[in-house]
Amino acid sequence: STKEIRFSLPILRHAESLSDLIPAANDLESDLDTDSLVPVASSVHAQRSNSFSSEPATEKLLVSLLKAKNLPSRTVGTVNSCDPFVRLHLIPDERRRYLQSRQKKKTCNPYFDETFVFQVPTKEMEEHILKLSVVDAGRTKRRAVIGHITFPLKSLSNECGPGDQQLFKMDLEKEAQEPVSDLGEILVSLLYNENLHRLSVTVIAARRLKFHEDKKDSYVRVTLNQQYRTVKVKKTAPVKGTDAPDYSECFNFRVPAAHIDVTSVGLHVLQAVSGYGRDKPIGKCVLGSYMFARGKALTHWNTVFSSPMEPVQHWHALCE
Repeated sequence: STKEIRFSLPILRHAESLSDLIPAANDLESDLDTDSLVPVASSVHAQRSNSFSSEPATEKLLVSLLKAKNLPSRTVGTVNSCDPFVRLHLIPDERRRYLQSRQKKKTCNPYFDETFVFQVPTKEMEEHILKLSVVDAGRTKRRAVIGHITFPLKSLSNECGPGDQQLFKMDLEKEAQEPVSDLGEILVSLLYNENLHRLSVTVIAARRLKFHEDKKDSYVRVTLNQQYRTVKVKKTAPVKGTDAPDYSECFNFRVPAAHIDVTSVGLHVLQAVSGYGRDKPIGKCVLGSYMFARGKALTHWNTVFSSPMEPVQHWHALCE
């Protein structure tokens, strides 16, 4: 069945306390006709609060997550083989933070009924996008993103009265699939220690490398770049005689939080040439912020900095 998401947003309004922003129970119930909800549905309420105390004004975005329907089972032919939770991101966010719902076990139709609060300055409200990602925790440490929706907050209508809810329905989208590269792929793990401002880059392995000649010796040169200038260069030891090398080397770089958005990591796979010949490039990939990367490479980068001290690894296609 078609996967869609439904959510509602009331117009932003003033409130004297955060408790004034929480919808009354009957308001929620009026919008919770379960028969009318479509596959993969949730309800979102967003409001702004300005405190009238002597403290600096605080502005809040309230998100109430209700339910999802018809999520896929991770095992074909089974029922309710899904352990979903939802991550809520406000984009852009310099600190790459996200909020997360409680995990629901063994259900493809989870009911969450949770409320989350983001702090958003009034003048920046229309510049942000709300992203909800539905994730299946699975039985192992590997987590699979089922899909997501993105909602620009500038889409909120100012024509409704205070507290009025606006209903939206959107398809649950899947992240774009990366094209298969004929140059090969590289497996990389990233981990960020926000206390030490240290980014650990582990070059784990590569597969299906396309060599220029029969001798299959390779290594990886890892570069740390800020703006478009290379500031650090490190490389793995050569691995000989295989197009699926296991490198398993970790390199640490200092990356202060203020520099994350202007930093990228380049991974260049080269064929080692003996004698006086020059090593030949096989392919490369670049992981970094929106300034440098797109698609899977950008998602990998953003996930690492939004989940400090949690290693995240992915295969990345090599390009020329």
